[in-house]
Amino acid sequence: MKSVDTILHARWILPVTQSDPLLHDHCIIIDDGRITDILPSTKSNSLYTSTIEKTYNQHLLMPGLINAHTHSAMSLFRGIADDLPLEDWLHNHIWPAENKWVNDEFVHDGTQLAIAEMLRSGTTCFNDMYFFPEVSARLARDIGIRACIGLITIDYPSAWANNADEYINKGLELRDHFRSDSLIHTAFAPHAPFSVSDKPLSRIRVLADEMDLPIHIHVHETANEIEQSIKQYGKRPLERLNQLGLVSPNLMAVHLTQVTDDEITLLAESGSHVVHCPESNLKLASGFCPVKKLMDAGVNVALGTDGSASNNDLNMLGEMQTASLLAKGVSQDATALTAMEAIRMATINGARALGLDQDTGSLETGKYADIIAVNFSSIEMNPVYNPAANLVYSASREQITDVWVAGRHLLKDRELTTLDEQDIVSKCKKWDEDISRFENEK
Repeated sequence: MKSVDTILHARWILPVTQSDPLLHDHCIIIDDGRITDILPSTKSNSLYTSTIEKTYNQHLLMPGLINAHTHSAMSLFRGIADDLPLEDWLHNHIWPAENKWVNDEFVHDGTQLAIAEMLRSGTTCFNDMYFFPEVSARLARDIGIRACIGLITIDYPSAWANNADEYINKGLELRDHFRSDSLIHTAFAPHAPFSVSDKPLSRIRVLADEMDLPIHIHVHETANEIEQSIKQYGKRPLERLNQLGLVSPNLMAVHLTQVTDDEITLLAESGSHVVHCPESNLKLASGFCPVKKLMDAGVNVALGTDGSASNNDLNMLGEMQTASLLAKGVSQDATALTAMEAIRMATINGARALGLDQDTGSLETGKYADIIAVNFSSIEMNPVYNPAANLVYSASREQITDVWVAGRHLLKDRELTTLDEQDIVSKCKKWDEDISRFENEK
């Protein structure tokens, strides 16, 4: 018999692998942070002994959710500028608030709040884009969550950097510092075509090709963005990015609510990825990402929440439900985005977009044990004819009872094990008082 660290038994296991099998009464064997076996529970006792063995008789075990686009520190701006269109929200409210408040302490406390919320919602990996990324990286590493930290670039000065070259250079230092870390990954994160000029975009393209890093960028988020690009450059943003060489397998195009059939073909043929943020797009009235058309063309579509300032939560279960229902309504096709397809968007598709699909995104031997347990025992979750459908159409984040990242138990019976929830709430109250006073005095 082989001695291992942990054995997790469950009523169901949804590995999110090819053909999407649903396993009944199986267990996951974990050793040294990775999955070493998945087999029927009845066979495990004759093959393995473990330090920890847990049984989840009313639960589904599945891969941890991957939030492929967020601005984690902006959780401290949750609700300060609701019910406004994007341009007004961004230029007249969010950017002035950032100029006033964003520093390393703000990013630390906001990211800590976001990670706590994400873990309690079943997210085990998030792709971030914000200032002071070294603060977010250190915090994610200390807490134990997997993160892809955006090396943000923007033409404008901020509290973190003065110009595009300084943003890129500081980002490269961060990348070098964490390049051997198993939990912390990096991606170039130019903010958007309208906020980053050709020269830094070209430099990022060269560096991304050399380092094989993703390029995480907002693109075609609103109709106004398209109009302004045509006025300034004589071309649509995606065409401009393509001429600069950024439309490639490294590209993660976020939002993409305004896209033509020819652009969909370009994305498919180039191997680019799209990150769909349905609830943020709806709240800001930005438009609808044509998910079915993209997927039918062969584009890998992942799922993100955006930041809490424009959503206003980081709940990937809710995002899956909204994505599926919205796709059906927009296409007028009830089969447009099935429950299982929404689950794949929130797991393996996100891992693929981030270049992490060899390590996470599905439950397979050799991958990290990034796992969540979903409780199906409540009134709201029964009867259970199809666990995948119940997960997408019936579950809430309160059903997430346990979360493991690389085999480390970060949420245990709804309690965070590496974070002090009361301390987080206390810090939020302080920021609430300070920011509310500033907003009221404007």
